[in-house]
Amino acid sequence: MTESDFLEAVIPFKDKVFRLAKRLLVSTEEAEDATQELYFKLWKNKNKMSDYKNIEAFAMTMTKNYCFDRLKSKQASNLTLVHSNYKEKETALEKKVEYKDSVSRVHQLIEELPEQQKIIIQMRDVEQYEFDEICEMTSMKPTAVRVALSRARKTIREQLLKAHQYGVS
Repeated sequence: MTESDFLEAVIPFKDKVFRLAKRLLVSTEEAEDATQELYFKLWKNKNKMSDYKNIEAFAMTMTKNYCFDRLKSKQASNLTLVHSNYKEKETALEKKVEYKDSVSRVHQLIEELPEQQKIIIQMRDVEQYEFDEICEMTSMKPTAVRVALSRARKTIREQLLKAHQYGVS
């Protein structure tokens, strides 16, 4: 496999790998390291890539496993929390604050989900993967993926409703 063949095969899902790593590791620097490590491993095994049915699914699985390993390692205590900055069109200051609070709250609620639900909601609602791709990447049955996604969404919805109804009788 030539370098151009390799790049043609892996570049299309580079951003998805990074976003999954960022969702799991939170830190942008750690996510960049994870993405770089993944591509290094893929390049090292470039001759075996033709053996895989879906290189993207394989890469996402490798990313998930690498991130879990990083979180379990001793260095995980050194991971820093970095908040994302969202660029929006010009709106009234109150709306900007409200939107930012809502987005931050949803991200916070996703972070509080169990790992399995966190990964599935990231893959489905953020990355827009199909259910069969998620099943392949997570080694789960379709019913289990749908149940986990439903529970994750329900938890987030309930927590948002509770927060918005706070103080209202």
